[in-house]
Amino acid sequence: MAQPLSIFDVAGRAMSAQLTRLNTTASNLANAGGVAGSEAEAYRTMKPVFRTSFDKASGLSTVDVAGLVTAGPAPTRRHDPTHPMANADGDVFDAAVDETREFIDMLETARNYQNNVEVMQTAKGLILDTLKLGR
Repeated sequence: MAQPLSIFDVAGRAMSAQLTRLNTTASNLANAGGVAGSEAEAYRTMKPVFRTSFDKASGLSTVDVAGLVTAGPAPTRRHDPTHPMANADGDVFDAAVDETREFIDMLETARNYQNNVEVMQTAKGLILDTLKLGR
């Protein structure tokens, strides 16, 4: 039988989910401005899919990453026959990464991560204060 979730488990899993979100955002930003010779090869924005898990033993809910999906618009076709990656029609495909949206996601993710760090620090402080009462 698995142990009931603690506040540390909940915050830790939330931090792990936010880390996955931050990594996908970093990957999206790293591929912004990328060019490919076909639509199939062009980079598409990735987003994590989160799943809520409920623990009946503790009554707490937490989050897990269920997977990654492509999101956003399709790559943009641009006619540039002089580009070395151009296809037979002279077209290249630009990655459709909305850099502004990705930066906003990055800020939101960092704030969520920091909130969970503070939850863990507060829980630790409360536990230590409770232990001091026994002295």
